[in-house]
Amino acid sequence: MLIRCAVPLLLLFYVAESQPVTVNCNELLMGQFLCPDPAKNQIDPKTQQLRGCTKENRARVWCIAANEINCTETGNSTFTREMPCKWTNGYHLDTTLLLSVFLGMFGVDRFYLGYPGIGLLKFCTLGGMFLGQLIDIILIALQVVGPADGSAYVIPYYGAGINIVRSDNTTFRYCNQLYCMQQ
Repeated sequence: MLIRCAVPLLLLFYVAESQPVTVNCNELLMGQFLCPDPAKNQIDPKTQQLRGCTKENRARVWCIAANEINCTETGNSTFTREMPCKWTNGYHLDTTLLLSVFLGMFGVDRFYLGYPGIGLLKFCTLGGMFLGQLIDIILIALQVVGPADGSAYVIPYYGAGINIVRSDNTTFRYCNQLYCMQQ
């Protein structure tokens, strides 16, 4: 008799539908949304970065909330959110590397990147007796030397882009037990 009563009760809980929750999607936690929305093509083929990337290295993209979450902004599960990107101005890394390898002794790579003074110096010294050319090839390949206007190189979106982490006076360095702890 107890089993006969429990089965319909369990089916009632199993069949019960959950209602969508309406929230402010800008306050969602990680894992409750997916950015950028993979259903939309948000990568610009010309710059290989998110569409609408600004000089402040931010782009507003469409995101999608998890199941059963509706956004107050749009009334459905999609919303916009700012994401980091790399602002580019048309300087390609592969072009810069080719110029540096084959014409670096004449400073063509530095003229291309917008450094005419260094380009003229490399031209007059034959690439710093080819040692400066070799150093430039390494610095450009490591993306330490970039375009003079402060933009990033055009690199495929899932390509070999590097994020350089720099330290300053506010950086905290932690060492393990073999080393000391510095502040």
